[in-house]
Order: sequence, then C-alpha cells, then structure tokens
Amino acid sequence: MTEETAPVAAGGDAATPAPPGPAAGALAGAAYGMLALLGLALGVVGAFHHSWYLGDVPVAALGWLVVLFAVPYAMGRLNRGKIAAAVPAVGWFIATFALATKHRAGDFVIAADLAGYLYLYGGAVVMALAVALAPSSGSWLLRAGRS
Repeated sequence: MTEETAPVAAGGDAATPAPPGPAAGALAGAAYGMLALLGLALGVVGAFHHSWYLGDVPVAALGWLVVLFAVPYAMGRLNRGKIAAAVPAVGWFIATFALATKHRAGDFVIAADLAGYLYLYGGAVVMALAVALAPSSGSWLLRAGRS
C-alpha cells in the first residue's frame, strides 16, 4: 500500500493510520492458538524422544534444550513481544509435566535419569530464559495514556 492508498482514520489525516479491525484480532488469536499447539507438540514429541544417548552423553536431551530455547525466543522476536514467546512455553509446560507425572497404571514417559532431568528441568530453565530474553514492544501499562 502506498501513502496515497493507505486507509485513513475517521476524522484523521493521512499521517494517522486507521485502527485495526476485528479481523486483526481474529488473526492474532489464531496465531497465538497455533503457538500454543506448537508448544504442546514440542512437549509431546520431546517427552518421547529426549532419551537418546551417544555413549554416556544424552545428546537428544541436549539437542532439545537448544530447540526449546530457540522456538520461544524466535517467536518472541518475530512477533515483537514476550507473550508470543510465553505461549509456546506454556504449551510445552502443560504437555511435558502431564507426561512426567505417574499415571494410574504406574507408567510415566519421562524417566528419572540424566536425560529426563536435563529435558525436564533444563527445558524449564531455557524456556524461562527465552521468554525473559525475548524483546518486548513495551508494557501496555506504560502506554495507558497514549492511544
């Protein structure tokens, strides 16, 4: 869109853009929903595939730590907000900790070994770090006076 064809807010001049419509809110909601599903998928797949060893080194768990940092951090950078980084992290927490608990049959997916601890606790740490390091466009509290 060029400056001549850009929509103009009612009663405004060409310098002030039109406020986003309801489609923008629906698109944002769909994007956050997909980010939550991404986090859930990371949690389920990672819970079953974190325990591959190369000798005594849990290489899959270490690889998952890199992925678990990169995904929320990248989503926060791409969407310019910490909420976009936090949504897949919350989805991962829900899936992973649900699969880490003991079930009625006595089974659990994430074993109490080095790979399991690295994936579970290391994943929680790197996810929190990724959310904390993700850039933010500023707090809505600080923009309350501006429109």
